[in-house]
Amino acid sequence: MAPSGPASGAAPSLRRTLLAWLLLPLGVIVPAAVALQYALVLEPAREAFDQALGNTALSVAAFVHDEQGEPRFDMNPQVERSIRTDQQDSIYYVVLGPSGQRLAGDPPLAEAKQVLAADGLAYFDTEIDGASVRVAARGVACGDAVCQVRVGETQVKRQRVFRESLTGTVAGVLAFALASLLSIVLAARRGLLPLQQLSEQMGQRSLDDLRPLDSASTPRELHGLVAAMNRLLDRVRSGSLAQQAFLADAAHQLRTPLAALKNEAELALAEDHPPQVQATLARLNAGAARAARLSSQLLALARSDSAAAAALPSESLDWESIAAEAAQEWVPRALAAGIDLGFELQPTALAGRRFLLRELLANLLHNAIAYAGPGAVVTVRCRPEGQEAVLEVEDNGPGIAPDEREAVFRRFQRGRAATLQPGTASEGSGLGLAIVRDIATGHGGRVALQDADSGRGLRVRVTLPARAP
Repeated sequence: MAPSGPASGAAPSLRRTLLAWLLLPLGVIVPAAVALQYALVLEPAREAFDQALGNTALSVAAFVHDEQGEPRFDMNPQVERSIRTDQQDSIYYVVLGPSGQRLAGDPPLAEAKQVLAADGLAYFDTEIDGASVRVAARGVACGDAVCQVRVGETQVKRQRVFRESLTGTVAGVLAFALASLLSIVLAARRGLLPLQQLSEQMGQRSLDDLRPLDSASTPRELHGLVAAMNRLLDRVRSGSLAQQAFLADAAHQLRTPLAALKNEAELALAEDHPPQVQATLARLNAGAARAARLSSQLLALARSDSAAAAALPSESLDWESIAAEAAQEWVPRALAAGIDLGFELQPTALAGRRFLLRELLANLLHNAIAYAGPGAVVTVRCRPEGQEAVLEVEDNGPGIAPDEREAVFRRFQRGRAATLQPGTASEGSGLGLAIVRDIATGHGGRVALQDADSGRGLRVRVTLPARAP
């Protein structure tokens, strides 16, 4: 009977299926091997015991002779004691005349009817006093007639030998079965190991890692699966690149008209205009600024995508110089917003893509200035720590609650403090920290949101692999 299929609703297991098909023959072979081995051991032992019993009957038959037409049996007591002596079994014998009359010996052995020719030999089983007895019967010529000598013994020795034989046979076959079972389990595990490794390799990849799988280290039987997965990854990669290209093109095409709209709105605000359109022009200017920043962030998001960024060359950089460049742009903005923006910079060498790392820092500074509030202190730090290049942007604003810190890395997700703070509810897009994490991840780094040293505010810590100076 073949192994049954999986229960309804249960996921099939390849390992269980392999083990079932491999162990099914073993379940049939083991009992058959026990029976065959036992038979092969039992039959020679039985023949040896019967031959010894037959030899004893032949020895007793030597004392039977014919005297003037009458059968006689002459065996002295010493010989009889010798024949009956056994450490484990009881020995019986009987001598029967031609007509079946008992000439000597034990009456219970005379009860069975057995016809033999002279020098004939037969074996049969009987019972004496509740004990099983094996009997050897031999025909002896008594003149023209045939007498019969029967020698029997209980089967204590036989049963002990048979039990030991069975125990040894079962132990040997079970040892073989256990060794085979272990080999089958190890073989199944070893055979499925490449599948497990392939599964782990896929499970450890990030969503952006669409590199083809290496088929050189996989068995030939998995090459078809690996090839199919690589084709799927290639299609996903092509689709992702097309999507990012569309997003980048759209954001790029929007930047020019949005910049022109923002300039026109600012120009209209700067020139004389009727008071009743002041609010409209201000909203127009703010909306154009938000749209322009959103298009810039979408473009940065497209560029920070791992599939797109991987094609860009990496260069030797230093956080100190990148932060110094950012200071020229962001210090005036901070002053205009009433923010105290300071820098604590150390030479911090790393390898990366300059425009992406500048975008990373720009998003952190924008968030700090936008949400820390007037009068807040924002500090930018960079320093090497062992094999890592660390960038920190810390403020003493409202911060982000610990239970929100993972959620704010999702795209278009903003913290409660940002949406409730006056003047910022409609300013942000919820893309800044998502862009920061994407850029850091693309550079082999990580981003952490921590409490500020003062206990109030937020510290954003970006850790990237350092480069030897």
